[in-house]
Parts: sequence; structure tokens; C-alpha cells
Amino acid sequence: MGAAFVFEVVATFLFVIVILGATGAGAPASMAGLAIGLALVVIHLVGINVTGVSVNPARSIGPALFVGGTALGQLWLFIVAPIIGAIAAGLLFRSGQLDSA
Repeated sequence: MGAAFVFEVVATFLFVIVILGATGAGAPASMAGLAIGLALVVIHLVGINVTGVSVNPARSIGPALFVGGTALGQLWLFIVAPIIGAIAAGLLFRSGQLDSA
């Protein structure tokens, strides 16, 4: 459960950083979809054996409601971890630490 939590936080963090970077003012708009899509593919390939990869709370809620039981008990992880990762990415991105010189 700990590894799943850490993975979901880090994966969401990285994904949001890619989204913000690819859609920012200095980024070429024509490449945003490619960068975001490739980032999501890599996150899924790495994390499929760890958590089944959510990175999106909405993607976890539906299956958990249908399966019930343990899936509902673990649903908090797939809601809280992406929120933490996304907030951390947003704060880091907004701080300007990722801006190139």
C-alpha cells in the first residue's frame, strides 16, 4: 500500500509537470499532444505492475464502485495520492524553479 501511494503521487507529479510544461507559453503547441501522450504511456508501462495505474481519480472511482469490497477500501489512495502529486507539481511549476535560464 505504501509503494502504491508513493507511485501514484510521483506519477501524477511527473504527469502534471509534463502537461504544464508542454502547454506553457514557451512550448511549441504542435508538440503538446505528443509529449503528454508519451508521458502517459511511460507512466502506464512503469506502473501497471505496481498499482494498475490510475493517475486520475475518475478512472478509479467507476471500477471500484462496480467491484466493491477491497477496491472501495483502497479508493482513498487513488483519490488522495493524485491530488497530492498534482498540488506539488503545480506549486513547483508556479515557483519558477523549472524555468530555464
